[in-house]
Amino acid sequence: MKTRILIFTLSIFAVVAARADLKWEQTTVDAHPAVGDKTAVAHFKYENVGKAPVHFKSVKASCGCTTTQTQKDVVNPGEKGEIVATLNIGDRSGQQTKTVSVQTDEPPPAQSAITLTLKANIPQAIEIKPTFVYWTSGEAPKPKKVSIKASKDFPAKNITIKSNSQNFESKVEPGKEGEWTIEVTPKDTSHPIPRRCFARHNKRHLLKKPRRHRRFLPRRPLTGLANNR
Repeated sequence: MKTRILIFTLSIFAVVAARADLKWEQTTVDAHPAVGDKTAVAHFKYENVGKAPVHFKSVKASCGCTTTQTQKDVVNPGEKGEIVATLNIGDRSGQQTKTVSVQTDEPPPAQSAITLTLKANIPQAIEIKPTFVYWTSGEAPKPKKVSIKASKDFPAKNITIKSNSQNFESKVEPGKEGEWTIEVTPKDTSHPIPRRCFARHNKRHLLKKPRRHRRFLPRRPLTGLANNR
């Protein structure tokens, strides 16, 4: 009796799906707007180095002051593009950090969510010291001074002071080029008087609106002048 042995060979084939892979040139951009600029803009460039299309599911900025723009919703293999983030400067100054959250359909969870960061160093057009002055109740109504210094990139030649209260007197004393001293004198310190004082400069067209540099503000039983940013 002959025995027939049938041998079956099972071949296992591994099928690997084409992979999408979005490569970012950089995920953090430092912007350096000039004095008078209304926006700070960052360009986040990318390239699809994979073999499958990448779809943007969502692109969201961290706050309402920042807007985003995408060139396309689908990035095919080999294609390049960028996401543009724009920060509206407004009255902001100093170091500002804003983020953009990007969600794609890339399979690895670590790649499907990415955070882009815009860092903007916004120059301060005018430096004011001290940040506020005040008088305690019953204190002698002697004048107090506030120094104003314009940035070297901010060509202000003169400033004017306007108060909405007759309980304070103020005058501007020019110093070196781009520097002034504001002398403020209260007429009465017997009770708190909340008032504002506005400083305008000759180059106010560089700003969206005349910047409010100081406000009169009661602080417990105090009458004073404080910063209003």
